[in-house]
Amino acid sequence: MLQDSLREVLAQSITKLWPSYEVGELVLEKPSEEKFGDYATSIVFKLAKTLQKNPKDIAEKLRTEIVRRKKDFIDRIEVAGNGYLNFFLAHDVVRKELQRIATIDIHTHKMNIGEHKTVIVEYPSTNIAKPMHVGHSRTVFIGDALANIYDYLGYEVIRWDYLGDWGTAFGKLIAAYKKWGVEREVIQKPIQTLLQLYVRFSAEAKTNPELEQQARDEFKKLEDGDVENRKLWEWFKKESLKESYKLYTALQMHPSDIDIGESFYEKDMKPLVEELLEKKIAHEDEGAVAVSFPDTALPNALLQKSDGASLYLTRDIANVRYRLSHYHPTKILYVVANQQALHFEQLFAITKMLGLESAELTHVKFGLVLGNDHKKLATREGNAVELADVVREGMLLTRKIVEEKNTTLNDIEKDRVAHVVTVGALKYNDLKENRNSDIVFDWERMLDVKGNSGPYLQYTYARMRQILHKAGERGSADTQFLIEPVELRLIKHLFDFDDVVMRSAHLYMPHYLALYLYELANAMNQMYEGAPILKDDNSSRRDARLLLIETASNILKRGLGLLGIEALEQI
Repeated sequence: MLQDSLREVLAQSITKLWPSYEVGELVLEKPSEEKFGDYATSIVFKLAKTLQKNPKDIAEKLRTEIVRRKKDFIDRIEVAGNGYLNFFLAHDVVRKELQRIATIDIHTHKMNIGEHKTVIVEYPSTNIAKPMHVGHSRTVFIGDALANIYDYLGYEVIRWDYLGDWGTAFGKLIAAYKKWGVEREVIQKPIQTLLQLYVRFSAEAKTNPELEQQARDEFKKLEDGDVENRKLWEWFKKESLKESYKLYTALQMHPSDIDIGESFYEKDMKPLVEELLEKKIAHEDEGAVAVSFPDTALPNALLQKSDGASLYLTRDIANVRYRLSHYHPTKILYVVANQQALHFEQLFAITKMLGLESAELTHVKFGLVLGNDHKKLATREGNAVELADVVREGMLLTRKIVEEKNTTLNDIEKDRVAHVVTVGALKYNDLKENRNSDIVFDWERMLDVKGNSGPYLQYTYARMRQILHKAGERGSADTQFLIEPVELRLIKHLFDFDDVVMRSAHLYMPHYLALYLYELANAMNQMYEGAPILKDDNSSRRDARLLLIETASNILKRGLGLLGIEALEQI
């Protein structure tokens, strides 16, 4: 890549001029305006601070040294402001680079940054007997995108669905089913039926405290291996997962590799608590067991209740140990909402106390989903909106748009397009925003084919593929015919794909990739509108433009795929 060549000559020049300076990672920025070059670097200011020199003097020396090396891919270098170096690429080399990129099979191409090291991405953390609501969509979309991105970078990715399949809530559920449950209803609508049973039990327990004791008794029986309760629990789990995975399929989510949940670690709880007490990491506190963090501002973390029951945190500690010993990951990413920040701070602190530091543990947190009134999205009754209902609503809206836009499709094709566009709209609406921000849920904006939306990117791809389809056979392309500013601008944009993917992975921020794809789609449409393709009388230039359109559309499709969004040939 030209960026790598630029970084290399920059590093060599710095080392030549200042041998004692440790160069480290060189960041190339994309200037906001073309007049400031194709790439820029602010490394001069770091050099100036270390060397106690004037930044502009250092910039001039560095520019002179790079020019002396006569690299053919650099047209010129300018010193801007008080020391920025702005690089302008040679157009002939830019065009040749397009020919190289065009030979890459982007659909199968992967980088080797990860060197097959293992990364575990924890998502979507399915809760048994609970429907996935719209707020859960973020763990699905962000987690799936990051897993795809790390796979592209050459890591061995394990997608881990850490099931919420244990805890006292199952005592309530078992007790409720024994009192009011109907097998046929659970089979027909497992999650909805089990949720209704749980809600009914909880409501009646408010006026009948004896029910709470029944729930505790049923869960104790489950923990002790009671045959009937164990069968009910396994059945609830099986039926719930069956329905949840239907939704994940509808969302075009990559299937999980592992779905080991909380219940798997129950056998490890007592030995783990005993170990933590023995190592004086934990202490007894009024019959319970807790961990203190004297060197931090973190509050005490409870590991075991006074009645001997374990907690989510305890199971998470066992989970980390199991993952490290069985899968030897380099990283473990927990794609979980902001509200769990304290939990993960405590978890990571305890794992360090235990010496479980062979992997980098990261909480990839995210904000809320808001309605277009910027309030937390919920039904009129105050309950969270189910994600399955959101998908159905989107399908109805999108189907109407498809009906208006393309009358040549049959009903099956229209349903297929409506489904793919709906899912693309949902995912892109989430992933285009910084994950730490709240996102606004507004169907009108999400389905706007002229705005910053998933459908806009999908429509751009389909538009370019239709051009290629209409063009038919073409000869070998000579990229030297690509001289227009809109063409060169698009070619240069293609160079940045791998860099943007790496940045998205490094910062766990898929929105950088989403922004890149939006800008790529804009550049493609600007070229389409500014340079005739199919009507071009110059066949050589026409073929060169078709090659550019084909290469750009392939990268757009690949990038959308990393975000979990399908690109259709026709919309």
